[in-house]
Amino acid sequence: MFVETIISRQNHKIYKSYLLRQTFREGGKVKHRTIGNLSHCAPEEIAAIQLALRYKDDLESLKPLTQSLRLLQGDSVGAAWLLYELARQLGIVRALGTSYEAKLALWQIMARVIDQGSRLSAVRLAQTHAACDILNLETFNEDDLYRNLDWLSDHQHEIETRLFRKRYSHPPQLFLYDVTSTYLEGINNALAAFGYNRDGKKGKLQLVIGLLCDENGIPLSIEVFPGNTQDPQTFASQIHKTAGRFGAREVTFVGDRGMIKSRQIYDLLDKQFHYITAITKPQIEKLLREKIVQMSLFDEDLAEVVVHDTLRYILRRNPLRAQEVNLSRNDKLGAVQRLLTQKATYLQEHPRAQPNTAKKHIANRIENLGLTDWVSVRYARRKLILETDKEQLAEISKLDGCYILQTDLSSAQASKEVVHDRYKDLQLVEWAFRTEKTVHLEIRPVNVQKEKRTRGHVLVVMLAYLIVHELSQRWKHLNHTVEEGIKELTQLCAQQVIIDGQPRLNKIPTPRDSSQQLIEAAGVQLPDVLPYKGIKVATRVKLTDRRNLS
Repeated sequence: MFVETIISRQNHKIYKSYLLRQTFREGGKVKHRTIGNLSHCAPEEIAAIQLALRYKDDLESLKPLTQSLRLLQGDSVGAAWLLYELARQLGIVRALGTSYEAKLALWQIMARVIDQGSRLSAVRLAQTHAACDILNLETFNEDDLYRNLDWLSDHQHEIETRLFRKRYSHPPQLFLYDVTSTYLEGINNALAAFGYNRDGKKGKLQLVIGLLCDENGIPLSIEVFPGNTQDPQTFASQIHKTAGRFGAREVTFVGDRGMIKSRQIYDLLDKQFHYITAITKPQIEKLLREKIVQMSLFDEDLAEVVVHDTLRYILRRNPLRAQEVNLSRNDKLGAVQRLLTQKATYLQEHPRAQPNTAKKHIANRIENLGLTDWVSVRYARRKLILETDKEQLAEISKLDGCYILQTDLSSAQASKEVVHDRYKDLQLVEWAFRTEKTVHLEIRPVNVQKEKRTRGHVLVVMLAYLIVHELSQRWKHLNHTVEEGIKELTQLCAQQVIIDGQPRLNKIPTPRDSSQQLIEAAGVQLPDVLPYKGIKVATRVKLTDRRNLS
């Protein structure tokens, strides 16, 4: 029995294959029989087989070698290898390229999925995960990763375009676009500004982030704007990006209310694009005053009003939403009533207390809760009295749960049901935002200050989301969240093979059943061995004495 090396040439390239063969005689002739193909084995495994065959008649001579062999626990390999393979399958590896900077960027993406944190924490992760052995990386520190964010920002257009072309042979005909904001803890970020804060963090500077997705909610491009940028101002760049870089033609943009206004509609029509959006409550009231629509049209079933060939309104009342709004309004009223009771009791117990002060506190609460249109407080005969205007309340609540969609698509291009369903697809973008901001990837804290590094950081989060989204789909039949699955796989460590005191390779052990289930469901196969590069990664910044003691 022996290992035979077969050398072949194809397209000016040399290929080697290895066959385990056996020699035997038949009819006086020497013949060969192939027992197995070893081409899929690592070079170290083939060498080990050749060594065993060479000493098969003298195994005693191998004892000194086996006595000098040791196995030590190596770096974590399960999660890192799975994420690398998924990034390769999704085209992220190819989109980034093969340069040193591309490999650093890939590690930043993988580290963001494994354990969210700063560039410093990504370096520390590389100390315990087989990042260098899997990605063939040389040593690096946090400064290299910060500079790598600059590289990512400089190459963002190329990376997004390559991913787009990998995913689509023809551009999609529907794009979802939405905007969010993320607040900052510091004040030195180059794009930081005060604006409409969706996180409810008053007094915090923020960034504005626009996310362009396909009809399935898969992110195609992400863009960072100064924190005081209004939503419609972010829209023009998405049109130019879609028409120019992605080469899309005659597509439909779906945007939330207040996003697509007259200027944006003009820009869309200029590119022969279409749109679906929702109009605001003041716009609905204007349509009612002008008798373009009537209250009787609002129902659980969809209604439609066609103004002309390029303008349609789709109307509906959502009873569940109407109930939610009513409950919220009653809860707010209850909070005011409880405060009034508290203040009234205080006035009774303290004759010298100032009634006007108590009235002012209640009025401020009414204003903060947005109830001034139909709720007021007055003081008479040393009593605080809460008054509600029922007629005004009826006028305010008549549009509870009502919404109107606006589109320029004709009925032949899209029925009212299709228009409604496509607008509801914006929930996919909202889910992407939730995952990127809070659920798993935690876009904040934004631990960078320069503009390019901020853009690079946000791009890392978007690319990491592509992996998380794919994993959530492949693991959806398992009783695991993505975060739980990744944590499980981080426990799968390589076995470092040491011969004569020198580490030679990383042997991958057989995973336990729960880990194997995750790996198989993800459509990934672990290698038997990994090369050992011996690269040591270290941070430049050391832990302070206080943190060392904690």
